[in-house]
Amino acid sequence: MDEAGACDMRFELYRDAKGEWRWRLRARNGEVIADSGEGYVRREDCEHGIALVRQSAEARIEDMTTKIA
Repeated sequence: MDEAGACDMRFELYRDAKGEWRWRLRARNGEVIADSGEGYVRREDCEHGIALVRQSAEARIEDMTTKIA
């Protein structure tokens, strides 16, 4: 967070080459650290995807390297 309490990361909404809505999350340094992984026909659905990511901030971390194949 910056001095004003605002988050240094940002979500960006955009349209891809097919005209579908997508989102990406940029870190403070400008690097993309997450994206929607799929295109959405409706902007509202894309915004819902962002909301789901925001709500998952408290999701547990699961170490997949300890899983037995």
